[in-house]
This record gives sequence, C-alpha cells and structure tokens, in this order.
Amino acid sequence: MSSTTTDVPGSPERPGEPVADGGPPPGTAAGTAAGRARGLSPSRAADFLRCPLLYRFRTIDRLEEAPSPAAARGTLVHAVLERLFDLPAAERTPEAACGMVEERWRELLAGDERLGALFGDDEDGRAALQRWLAQARSLLRRYFDLEDPTRLEPAGREVRVEVPLEGGPVLRGVVDRLDVAPDGRLRVVDYKTGRAPSDRFAAAALFQIRFYALVLWRLRGVVPRSLRLVYLGSGEVLGHCPDEDDLRATEREVRAVWEAIERNRASGEWPATPGRLCSWCDHKALCPAFGGTPPPLPGGDVAQDPPRGA
Repeated sequence: MSSTTTDVPGSPERPGEPVADGGPPPGTAAGTAAGRARGLSPSRAADFLRCPLLYRFRTIDRLEEAPSPAAARGTLVHAVLERLFDLPAAERTPEAACGMVEERWRELLAGDERLGALFGDDEDGRAALQRWLAQARSLLRRYFDLEDPTRLEPAGREVRVEVPLEGGPVLRGVVDRLDVAPDGRLRVVDYKTGRAPSDRFAAAALFQIRFYALVLWRLRGVVPRSLRLVYLGSGEVLGHCPDEDDLRATEREVRAVWEAIERNRASGEWPATPGRLCSWCDHKALCPAFGGTPPPLPGGDVAQDPPRGA
C-alpha cells in the first residue's frame, strides 16, 4: 500500500502498507516452504516496475526503512477514517473525525516507538508536531467534501485479501474500504493522502485498485462495479468501472510483472533504475548507481513481504 509525493503510483503512504504479507524468515525450513507460495502485492509490483533493486531491498533483503512525517501522517489519517465508521451515521462529522486525531496518534506511538523520533521534545519539536497534526485534520476535513460518510455502511474496512493465481504468485493486499450494495454489487475504495496523479500517471495509479478488483473477482466470482481512489491531498477522486475483460488484462499485467521478477531471481541480477525519487530512497547509500554496494543476497531468497505494520 503509497509519502505525499505526487505522480508516484505505488509509493507507500503509511508504514506497514503490505510489502506482500508475511512469511517466515528467509533461509529457515518454514521460509523455504513459504517460498513455494511467494506473494505479490500492488505496492511491491509498483516497486519492481520503478526499480528492481528497490524491490529486492524491500522484499528479499527486508531492509529497515525509517518512518517519515508524510508516511506517518498517511497512517494516522487512514486510522481515523477506519474508526470513523464505528460511530453512528449521524455522528460521522468533520468535528468527530478531527477529534480522533490525537488519540489515534497516541495509539500509533504506542505501537511503533520509532515514530517518537519524528518530532523533538523541545519547543520547536512540539510546534512541528502541532503543525503536522493540523495537516492531518485538514486532510480529514477535505474527505467530507468528497464523500458523505453518513450515507455509507461499509461491509469491510482494512480488508486483507489474498488469492493464488494458477501457476503464479499469491496475490495479496489490504483494501481500505469495501462497500457492498443490497444487490451484491461491490465498490472498492482506497484513500490517498497525496495529490491525484497527472494524466500521464493515471493508468499506473489505477493499477493498484484494479489489482484489488482482480483479487476480489477471483475470490468472490463478482466483478466490482466501481473502483475509487480518493485523493485527500488535492480533493479529487479517480474512478473506474471495470469489466471482466479489464480484469483479465490486469491479470496478464500481473503475470508479466511476476515473470520478470522470477527471471531476476533466477539470474540474481537486480538492476537499479535511477530516477527523481532516488533522493527520498532509504537505501541510496547501498545503491550502485550512487557508488554503493548492496548486501549479499540472503540465503533461501524468499520474496515474501513482512507483515502489515512491520
């Protein structure tokens, strides 16, 4: 799962967006067994398309990445929007959402002590924290311009989905919200705290949510009627209404990405693809494109993703 950088489909917006979804450590007996059912999430597919070496660092080496204020803000906003629907419909107001911010932030701090280092304990740090919390509240208020949560009763929030492709990977991900109409029609909704992509990147942005639609189709036998990417940073919604042909084409895309990953795995070559996002990469010091040296590949290379929140 996406940072408030724009035009960067697949960039994680919050710590813990699935890097596929777990599995034992590489090199263990359980890890070897898990390797027979390697998984792929839309975020990791996007990583590979952006830079195969980044994919390797995140899914094979599992290198730690420091949290950033932008990513943590995305996590915070998602947490509030998830909890918003615990309230009775009439109480789902902008004031209620903004009132949840500090409590959800304290919960995030309790779950990940690294977040405490984002802001200092001095006066400047406390002021920076208050500005950051105000930015989160601004994003939440904008949400109410895009949807009316008093008219929604989601069938699922933070829905973990998983399905094996015949002869391919296990497809995995976490859907922010799943709406089901009385007649069984599905709507898949994904929140983004960044800005909507330009036309040049719109198709790539839709890949993530079409990926989720493919998984749900294979799981339930029903093509989702509507896909929505809700961009809180710019107050825009990117929508798509897929059909079976569309999802078959998505499956072919996913298979092509997986076959390319498997070829790299077989060769042991994971080339770097330098680009404008390299300045924000946690692993730049290890990248050959910048004079670095990647660590040796771990034994039992098991391209599994760490658990959500790891």
